[in-house]
Amino acid sequence: MDSVYNILMSLPLLNGVSRSRLMEIAGKTKFHFLKYLKGDTIVRAGDECDHLKFILSGSARSTITNPDNRFKVSQTIRTPLAIAPEFLYGAMTRFPCDVIALEPTGIMQISKTEYLKLMNSDPVFLINYLNLVSSISQRATTGMIPLTSGNLDERIAYWIVALTQRGGTDIELECKKRDLYSLFGVQRTSFMATLDSMKSRGLIDYDNDCIKVASRQALLGMLNAHVKSED
Repeated sequence: MDSVYNILMSLPLLNGVSRSRLMEIAGKTKFHFLKYLKGDTIVRAGDECDHLKFILSGSARSTITNPDNRFKVSQTIRTPLAIAPEFLYGAMTRFPCDVIALEPTGIMQISKTEYLKLMNSDPVFLINYLNLVSSISQRATTGMIPLTSGNLDERIAYWIVALTQRGGTDIELECKKRDLYSLFGVQRTSFMATLDSMKSRGLIDYDNDCIKVASRQALLGMLNAHVKSED
């Protein structure tokens, strides 16, 4: 039980909650603990996001695919991440991704109703959730400059960062090169030169149909540096 409480206290949306308070909450709140085997589907894209789902153990592969299956962005997520928590409330409340267990994986989930009770019971929960959705909103705002007028490497970086979660690893963008040229509105020579430059800086690796991200944090750092240079 101690190990469970230690994991719960490490979850970002429970950050700042004391152990005694967490034990009190656990006795009053309906937490559900689920186990998935390797290859099991945890979430399907389009499922209603009516529970907040935390990864307590193991790891899973999260994949976002566009409607015609031409673009696919995948990442590995593990504890202490929640699965697409920003889709719990708002106009869009369906999961945007398929999530498959890569190994035996433990999930803790709490219903939307129960989580709303938590946020009303203690401002720490509300502040944590507001910080989460605010950071996602700010990421979209600060990313608009490089997306629309920045260098091509910044535009590629923003696109990947926007479609993945903080803490996601082993990120891969699967798409035919000609579709990416069209997406970013550039010639093949410019696109390939940018990929080669990003590869030489240790940001990515790539082959004919896949771009592999070495470090999401490095891509985010490049975008943040651009924003600061505009100040």
